[in-house]
Amino acid sequence: MHQALLPGYIQHLLQPASYLHPVDTVSFIQTHVSYLIFAGAYVYKWKKTVNLGFVDFSTLEKRGYFCEEEVRLNRRLCPDMYLGVVTLCRKGDLFQLEGDGEPIEYGVKMRRLPATLMMDRVIAGSHLTRNHLAKIVDRLVVFYDSVPIVPVASGYGDVHAVARNIRDNFTETSSFVGGKALSEAQFIRIQNFAESFLQNHELFDKRVRQGKVRDCHGDLHSANICLTDEIAIFDCIEFNESLRCTDIAADVAFLAMDLDFHNLLDLSNFFVDRYISCSGDEGLREMLDFYKCYRAYVRGKIGLLTAADQAVGLDEKSAALKMAQHYFQLAEKYTMA
Repeated sequence: MHQALLPGYIQHLLQPASYLHPVDTVSFIQTHVSYLIFAGAYVYKWKKTVNLGFVDFSTLEKRGYFCEEEVRLNRRLCPDMYLGVVTLCRKGDLFQLEGDGEPIEYGVKMRRLPATLMMDRVIAGSHLTRNHLAKIVDRLVVFYDSVPIVPVASGYGDVHAVARNIRDNFTETSSFVGGKALSEAQFIRIQNFAESFLQNHELFDKRVRQGKVRDCHGDLHSANICLTDEIAIFDCIEFNESLRCTDIAADVAFLAMDLDFHNLLDLSNFFVDRYISCSGDEGLREMLDFYKCYRAYVRGKIGLLTAADQAVGLDEKSAALKMAQHYFQLAEKYTMA
């Protein structure tokens, strides 16, 4: 996209001279809620001024708070990657990163991980192995054992909370129904499948009683995993507790769905079987297709929201819509499993 469409502070940060550490070139990508700037050995993440219902970064105070939360929560799985919160200040007409003027934005500073070891890159190169997935499972089993069980009184993870999140997804995508990515027939079929499964109150209640609703990751897919010697699982959901504090099955289903999306069905099955074997969570399998469908639909929604962003270029819009279409097709398949 043309730089002139970006906020002034982002345009400033795209200049190598804006940094105190060595930077030869600067690159960036954007999502529906953030800008990621790659500068030398570091990555800086800045939250967009948006309120999409499920995420509210509409004020500087909120953006600062959620930057602090992002660092705190992601240090659970990546203690050395998340370096801290940084400020962007302004003196007159000049921006200064970590300066002493008026703070106009807060961001998260991270160590840059090797791009060639990002799981989505490894998948694209057809190099993902069962050994990689076994190491991910080992990391996840320890993580879920270490994070707190969500109190029943919070309501997170019970059938009513799950229903709210799923129905919110349908509401947030209703204006896109009938477009290129999501047909009315798909929307109705997926919605009916979800509503039917949500009638299994006892199944959801059992997962809560068994302590399977935990303070999880919430966004567990291949773009958020780096296959370094010590597996790095980053970019958990910080902006919405109800989306992060969920059944472990919803996290596991997310990565399994992602493997399905890349036509790695054998590896997807291996990942699920390995996780169940190592964790002893046999009940997870009953929830799997439901949460896979939910996760595929969420990824489709993200594609729609990205394509609808006025700051996104035409090529990015086209790619986002195409990916959304594929995710909605996958969500529909789970309704027929």
